[in-house]
Amino acid sequence: MHKTITLPSKEAPGVSERISRALQPLNNGRFLTLTLDNGLEFADHENISDKLGKMVYFADPDSPWQRGCNENTNGLVRQYLLKGMDFSNLTPQKIYFIQEKLNHRPRNKLGYRTPYEVFYGFFALDP
Repeated sequence: MHKTITLPSKEAPGVSERISRALQPLNNGRFLTLTLDNGLEFADHENISDKLGKMVYFADPDSPWQRGCNENTNGLVRQYLLKGMDFSNLTPQKIYFIQEKLNHRPRNKLGYRTPYEVFYGFFALDP
């Protein structure tokens, strides 16, 4: 089971600590860099870079095409969590459910494999 990470607030030190802690077990060559949004919650990005030993990049402001995967994923999340929805009653179980649905959803861009299969090196058998 993959752990769902929640944030107590959008304060930069807490965000960087949670990101670093969540990615540390995966810091074995599965990812080479991180690209973050330009929000104030990522102001402590040097701490993430130092703890993980990875370069951190930012997309140019008002350039969503530079974060195509992120923008696509946001659209998929919106199938479950509508824009303007109050997240205060969102349970960790509901977040985990959405996380699992999206991680096990085949993607055209991945040759109809799932993000889980690609990230962990598992490949679905041809139908």
